[in-house]
Amino acid sequence: MVGETQVWEALGTVMDPEVPFSVVDLGLVYGVEVAPSGAVHVQLTLTTHGCPLVRRISDEAAAAIRRVTGAQDVNVEIVWDPPWNPGMAAPAVQRHFGWS
Repeated sequence: MVGETQVWEALGTVMDPEVPFSVVDLGLVYGVEVAPSGAVHVQLTLTTHGCPLVRRISDEAAAAIRRVTGAQDVNVEIVWDPPWNPGMAAPAVQRHFGWS
């Protein structure tokens, strides 16, 4: 059975290609849902609308979820609302960039 904790752990291995932090640490994951059937739906955002890495990051997230959980039905939805801001990042990330 796929669990939400497993999905979050998988997403924690997905690194932003431009900075040394995961999508979880950056606060880019807005939601995780696991259906009773084991289907996984993730809402993920990016730091900017024009990010050229949108496909790469969403594909890596889906692959990590499949690898860690064994789920076959994985949907990574890119959302823009609410817009991401630096305050959504983990405290360590904020300190690293001088945002706090």
